[in-house]
Amino acid sequence: MTNIKHFTFNFLREHCFVVWKDDSHKAVLVDPGAFDDVEMAQLTGFLTENWLEPAAIILTHSHYDHIFGVGRLQRRYGIKVYMHPAEREVINRYATLAPEIVVKRIDSDFETTDIADGSHITEAGLDFEVIHTPGHSPGSVCYYEKAENILFSGDTLFAGTIGRTDLECSDYDDLIRSLIDKLMGLPSELDVFPGHGPSTTIGDERTHNPFLIPFNAKDPETGNVDGITFV
Repeated sequence: MTNIKHFTFNFLREHCFVVWKDDSHKAVLVDPGAFDDVEMAQLTGFLTENWLEPAAIILTHSHYDHIFGVGRLQRRYGIKVYMHPAEREVINRYATLAPEIVVKRIDSDFETTDIADGSHITEAGLDFEVIHTPGHSPGSVCYYEKAENILFSGDTLFAGTIGRTDLECSDYDDLIRSLIDKLMGLPSELDVFPGHGPSTTIGDERTHNPFLIPFNAKDPETGNVDGITFV
């Protein structure tokens, strides 16, 4: 059985997830945006209390609210940080805005291991397929654990909405293409854990998300949408 512990961190109420299997004391950390000592203590305290050792950090993207705790955690545990290489430019651009936005220097002093669309990250007994979903940011990705029926969507897909595209390096057309081409064809019952807000499923977003419904006119003969075969 796979376990998921959810934390809500920093002033943007970003979601960090700890993922581990019953038969392992290793865990994967998704987007650890712990902002200060109090939030970091909540995360590391949970790991210690549950005899969990971080095996890796996986980043859906590099906006500051998702990476506040990454450097500290890498230095403490000596673990890999997986990130799409296009996100390094995003970190560099936002670092100059940090004093005005968060009144705190963004700790971007961490090493990353590059990932690419279709690659797999195998850590802590879990196998995450990387799905590159540019739009909210150029290197945004989702992590699909097929055997466990879970998807970490970062800020690409939310319950009832989609990621912002009014930010520097964002692009609305890219985001819509990512959603339709990469995510909407995934299994309807797939559990989706976004970077903010409640969890959802692919099926719920396919049929109820107002940003996606206009694109979902089904072919009357096949029942499919724009060549997508629903499973």
